[in-house]
Amino acid sequence: MFTISDQRAQYGFSLLELLVALVIFSVGLLAVAGLQTVSKQANFEALQRTAASQVANGLLEDMRTNGDAVNVYVAAGDLGNGSLGTEPAPNCTPLAPCNAAQKAAHDLWFWEQVIDGNLEVSGGVGTGGLVLPTLCVTGPAGGGAGMYQVTIAWRGTASINNAVNNACGTLGGNYGAGNEFRRIIQIPTYLDPTN
Repeated sequence: MFTISDQRAQYGFSLLELLVALVIFSVGLLAVAGLQTVSKQANFEALQRTAASQVANGLLEDMRTNGDAVNVYVAAGDLGNGSLGTEPAPNCTPLAPCNAAQKAAHDLWFWEQVIDGNLEVSGGVGTGGLVLPTLCVTGPAGGGAGMYQVTIAWRGTASINNAVNNACGTLGGNYGAGNEFRRIIQIPTYLDPTN
């Protein structure tokens, strides 16, 4: 049975208990805020990887349909940051037809615009592209049948151990001293331009 003195001891919190509860609650809120930051960073990395994958696959499909000029794609070198300049003429529309080499030049220009984010403009500045992108196409010299690879490199948000054996984008210094911020996606495929 409870006495009157036992009941009085059960009333309310003391100030010390309230402060301890507040500290525990604050630590929990800080953890949630940190988790939100990590989640946003991972979401941005995934968005960049998805965009790079779509561009690489799109360029490979253009190469597959324009097999007569596959050597033009390979000879383009490292693309990105507006290296190809203005849109080549003709722009390969039904009103301005072009040959295979002109279509390849236009395809390369178009995909560079996509990775640079220049197809979406806000305030005169391209948005929606990759961060410091580089696009590289490799394949057999002269454009014969064989393995072709589209590689896209961009700058990630955190440093990682990047031991991938691919030189795409390593010379520009955009990805840290040891390329520790470089992210790449490589998509290989077999192309036979004669088929």
